[in-house]
Amino acid sequence: MKTPSVLNWFTSREGLYYLALAALLLVILPLALDPFRLNMVGKYLTYAFVAIGLVMCWGKAGILSLGQGVFFGLGGYCMAMFLKLEASTPEATAIQSTPGIPDFMDWNQLTELPWFWEPFHSFSFTLIAVIGVPMLLAFAIGLAMFTRRVGGVYFAIITQAIAAILTILIIGQQGYTGGVNGITDLQTLMGWDIRTDAAKTTLYFVCVGMLFLSLFVARLVQNRKLGRILVAMNAQENRVRFSGYDVAAFKIFVFCLAAAFAGIGGALFTLIVGFMSPSFIGIVASIEMVIFCALGGRLSILGAVYGALLVNAAKSGFSESFPELWPFAMGALFIGVVLAFPNGLAGLYQSYVMPLEERLFKRKPKVAKPEPIPEARKPATVETRERDYDPMIDHYSPEKS
Repeated sequence: MKTPSVLNWFTSREGLYYLALAALLLVILPLALDPFRLNMVGKYLTYAFVAIGLVMCWGKAGILSLGQGVFFGLGGYCMAMFLKLEASTPEATAIQSTPGIPDFMDWNQLTELPWFWEPFHSFSFTLIAVIGVPMLLAFAIGLAMFTRRVGGVYFAIITQAIAAILTILIIGQQGYTGGVNGITDLQTLMGWDIRTDAAKTTLYFVCVGMLFLSLFVARLVQNRKLGRILVAMNAQENRVRFSGYDVAAFKIFVFCLAAAFAGIGGALFTLIVGFMSPSFIGIVASIEMVIFCALGGRLSILGAVYGALLVNAAKSGFSESFPELWPFAMGALFIGVVLAFPNGLAGLYQSYVMPLEERLFKRKPKVAKPEPIPEARKPATVETRERDYDPMIDHYSPEKS
């Protein structure tokens, strides 16, 4: 990309929205919050990865997945396995009957490390697995479902069932997975203590950096021809198929992309919080992730970030005061979003705030000079206007889900 184009993008409406988000996450919140609260915001941002993937999968391509917690949990468990093995050295576990294995394995009478744990001694393998394992499962699910043209509510129910199955499997195999408690007591990453305030602040900035990388990847996909095809596939799937495109392949791609985003979020969650358990994989967690996306705006990748932040901040604040009422508040919030503003906060912003911006700044569309027309051709009055970027609602996105 040429330098002038980069500068023009940063001064455009789209660039300004990204800069505003960067200022909020990199400057305002770190200065305004103490390390404990900033660490909580970092935890909230890990859910934004899942919400961005749902925007691409549900908002753009029309594929509603109620099992994104599966991919979030798989990424988290991959990172937790590496951290647990690092904490389970023979010296640190000398009091166990079998030193050198995680404590929950020793409690469950295991005498050696299972074979599928062995590769997680390597940090490089772990980083690959954080993305690769969720993508492989998403590919297997997509290949089985989309090639048979399973979609809509049927696909949503199947993904929800997969979330329930994986949760039961993890809880049942306590000796290999830590059971209902999950993998806990994670202390160091490559010898670096991740429990200190300085480490938590550093991990917060790492999370923000990875979030912006994911945002730009999602933006790259939606602004290319691939993104146009995904939206067209959502609106008129049969027309896209009759035009010669392999609809199943595009669905598998975007589903794997959403799984990769969720896996990255899960790994960062494990580093920031210090544990991973099956409660983040099940049906309830997966539906909450859909609410993050719906509240922010299922057609807006930036709206998904704000939705994840707001819902989780409200959850923390509300559950501290009225813990028994929060599930009802979450359900009421989802119903309200669906009925009152189906395009979420992004739709409200477009409808009410953007017109005020136009009046306040008196923005006028720029008129590009028409190219010279050869005399041999019939002259035509062609006026090309540069459309202002709409950061919340994609112009190519259909109204239906």
